Amino acid sequence: MPSCFKHSALFLFGQASGPASRHAPETKRPGHGNLLFMSTLNRPDLEQPVTDLAQLTDFLRRGARPAADFGVGAETEKLVIDSESGEAAPYSRIRQLLEQLATDRPWTEVREEGEVIALLGEHSSITLEPGGQIELSGRFCPDIHCCEGDFAAHVAAVVRAAEPLGLTFLGLGVQPFTPLEKIDWLPKSRYGIMGPYMERTGDMGQRMMKQSAGLQVNLDFEDEEDAVFKLRLGQALAPLLYALFANSPFMDGRPSGFLSTRGEIWSRTDPDRCGLIPALFADGASLETYTDYALDVPMYFIVRDGRYLDLTGRRFTFRRYLAEGFASHRATLADWDLHLSTLFPEVRLRPQIEIRSSDSLPQGLTLSVAALLKGLFYDRDTAETAWCLLWPGDIDALHRSYRQSWKAGLQTRQNGRLLRDLARDVLELAWQGLRRQQRHNHHGCDETVYLDPLQQIAEEGVTLAERLLRDWRGERRHDLAMLKRHCAFRLEV
Repeated sequence: MPSCFKHSALFLFGQASGPASRHAPETKRPGHGNLLFMSTLNRPDLEQPVTDLAQLTDFLRRGARPAADFGVGAETEKLVIDSESGEAAPYSRIRQLLEQLATDRPWTEVREEGEVIALLGEHSSITLEPGGQIELSGRFCPDIHCCEGDFAAHVAAVVRAAEPLGLTFLGLGVQPFTPLEKIDWLPKSRYGIMGPYMERTGDMGQRMMKQSAGLQVNLDFEDEEDAVFKLRLGQALAPLLYALFANSPFMDGRPSGFLSTRGEIWSRTDPDRCGLIPALFADGASLETYTDYALDVPMYFIVRDGRYLDLTGRRFTFRRYLAEGFASHRATLADWDLHLSTLFPEVRLRPQIEIRSSDSLPQGLTLSVAALLKGLFYDRDTAETAWCLLWPGDIDALHRSYRQSWKAGLQTRQNGRLLRDLARDVLELAWQGLRRQQRHNHHGCDETVYLDPLQQIAEEGVTLAERLLRDWRGERRHDLAMLKRHCAFRLEV
């Protein structure tokens, strides 16, 4: 266990060029986004059969990179609503949006059963979540500056395409008005397997799929020790991330009783694959610990000849699949890669580290999540100091803070202090870490500029969700206008 010693998301979504960084160009990675065909297909190196458990852990170790080559990346989900009613947009209109984007820019349409379900660019992708939420996934870059221009260009493209269709994007963690049963399912065969399974594993799994929207930040690690430390730190940060970025106080047209309703939804989705991973905090934890965790999570499916084969009826863990096979099929690294993408803990390996505890956010705050995490995780001094501030000494105490954070926000206590006070200290640490990393744009600004929007939240101790609740009236026209002011994507911020 690390002791108290000195021991972006980057959103480059489009093809347009933004302000150049002084530093190296993009960092290449295999695959991107949550596209199945990018992560498991077109990867001949993953078709080899798995004959030894060590191969699974070695797959995770492949994610290691020299610190000089570290990058950051992000996947951000946005709700798509009808601009007039505020209701979730049906798939038929989202399909029109994707088709228009493919016409306007050099995207390749990805179709399933004739329906467009994603757009693939040279370095980025637009995919759809089960309820029509749009996920923007960008390439890795060495700093956040190098993505800023492309992010703005991408926002401009999607907003321009959406406006004539009467669609609006909201950076909000949960669909505010439309109930679950009135939201279309995206026509993807994998969701035909996942949806029914979710009904058996918790009472909010389908709400997670169709009503929630989050923001994930991807980070690198240098070696196995670094990976385990960052997995621990990411989990210790989970309560603070939920509180600092709480942005989902409504569901089904009324206040939900939570500041991050999304956090509550995830906690009631599937205990096998969600939440914290206690074993990673044990002395001697290693990447084999993560492998053991993943081996014992029930599988959704495997893919053969482009078809999903349903494994949910038998509670088929990957450990069992490895031992017994399924029908005539034996486990491959592609199956393992796909299985890893269906695990949803607060921090996961794919094999980069992915931190998943932030609600979807307003446009001007999105890069703040990446800045906070990059400042902490890519400066060892700040990372270890943050660990000492946040780790309460045992997993049960952390779990109590975690469970409380999406209801009490920054008034939650962790390791003997309010998260409001910890937020100030952690922001200062991130600021110091980014300063030492010395990544500047052409104006001479370092990446600390992306932390500026968080200062008011931390100083006042008032979350975005609490501000929304203060302005909520329960009258649709007023509340929709208020939400648009708060978090609608615009051509300029």
